[in-house]
Amino acid sequence: MSLRITPVVLSGGSGTRLWPLSRSQHPKQFLNLVGRESLFVQTLKRLPSIPNIESPTIICNNDHRFLVAEQLRLSNISPKVIILEPNGRNTAPAAAIACLKSLEMSPSAIIALLPSDHHLPEKEIFQKALMAAAELAEDGYIVTLGVKPDRPETGYGYIEKGDAIGYTKTAFRVNKFIEKPSEQTAKRLLDSENYLWNSGI
Repeated sequence: MSLRITPVVLSGGSGTRLWPLSRSQHPKQFLNLVGRESLFVQTLKRLPSIPNIESPTIICNNDHRFLVAEQLRLSNISPKVIILEPNGRNTAPAAAIACLKSLEMSPSAIIALLPSDHHLPEKEIFQKALMAAAELAEDGYIVTLGVKPDRPETGYGYIEKGDAIGYTKTAFRVNKFIEKPSEQTAKRLLDSENYLWNSGI
């Protein structure tokens, strides 16, 4: 792969579903929920072993800037840049800002948008998927990673798989997105085996 991957770690969420453990001034991505390090730090530490990856760009809420700085210092992680949001506006505006900033620094960048609150115990599978996604992005695709569902989850978004791309058996066009379905719909999607959870990556 000739192009380098610019990872953008989105860490502006408030984690309200985990209240009272997760609070506005200390949201879930900065908590040590699984293991000895926060999900935020675990996200950053997954990156260096991926080939052709640059130092991360971090987008966080202005209210969390000191929390982010402290966790970076304790983990000995140096980001390329930290972008502060005055107010959380969910993923789309943060993604747009990340793209504009990344393209300003590197016009040919492949941008990997990574939520900072995921627990991914199988690092090699994640790394392989991210590399495959980057190769598709080199060919001009916008790629989202899907996860095979194991239960009728109503709190996640789903992706309906379309036709396979090229000769690959792992990449598909997206027919449609379904946001947080009812339990009855989620059971139907699980039974069809043609839907994936939208990882947000």
